[in-house]
Amino acid sequence: MKIVIANSAGFCWGVKRAVNMAIEAAKEKGIVYSLGELIHNPQEIKRLENLGVKKIDSVDEIIPKTTVIIRSHGVPPKIIEALKEKSVEIIDATCPFVKAIQDKAVSLEKEHFPVCILGNSKHPEVIGIAGHVKEPLILETVEDVEKLPEMLKLGVVCQTTLNSEFLSLATSILVQKIKEIKIYNTICKATKVRQEEARKLAHEVDLMIIIGGKNSSNTTKLYLISKKVNPNSFHIESADEIKKEWFDNINSVGITAGASTPQWIIEEVVGRVETISKGGQAVERGFCKTT
Repeated sequence: MKIVIANSAGFCWGVKRAVNMAIEAAKEKGIVYSLGELIHNPQEIKRLENLGVKKIDSVDEIIPKTTVIIRSHGVPPKIIEALKEKSVEIIDATCPFVKAIQDKAVSLEKEHFPVCILGNSKHPEVIGIAGHVKEPLILETVEDVEKLPEMLKLGVVCQTTLNSEFLSLATSILVQKIKEIKIYNTICKATKVRQEEARKLAHEVDLMIIIGGKNSSNTTKLYLISKKVNPNSFHIESADEIKKEWFDNINSVGITAGASTPQWIIEEVVGRVETISKGGQAVERGFCKTT
């Protein structure tokens, strides 16, 4: 059986940066606190906790004069102010690409453009971006976009992990409604590449495995993209979820993973697939990447 692994599977640059910053801080301080999950992967969160990176859910839980990590998704300015009032040391691990979106939203508002964010209103990244402007419009679905009334002006940014197909469709609708519009395609390049690879790989194999937290937005989008192309697609968090019966009459397996999935989990999944397949044909590993 052939196993094809997406070239971009696993940590993106921003997530790797945040994890490394947290680990280094914990080595120096002993214990540091992450405001919310540092990344959306339960298994990696547990590993980080063992290394001294403890998750807290609100500013109220913070002990004064400790060290707090701002996760890669970023936070609204009011959270930073609340942390300063607690006299804590702040280590800002906000992904620079996310920070750039926050800055674009602020700039649009200064130019008197109502700010629209395409993305999930409950996602911490979107909450952080929205917190930088006074009256953001958050549109999650095509229906939301279609319901938007005609406007004179609108500035648009989007969640870094947004499905590129949704952005294209939303754009085609918005340009018909808005007289003066500025649209920034702020989907992260790493997201675009992952989505393209997942779509391509799903076409080429008999079965797809998408690895990542069930609470991970970008992993869920990879799964939905794959499932649309190849119904024989499965979203798992760990190798323990793999079932032998998935591989009946399967000659090729594609594996990809979200931006919050560490390499050690990917290797465990690949190892499990290889173990299952050894009863049949010899395993052949390969890599998929877009051109």
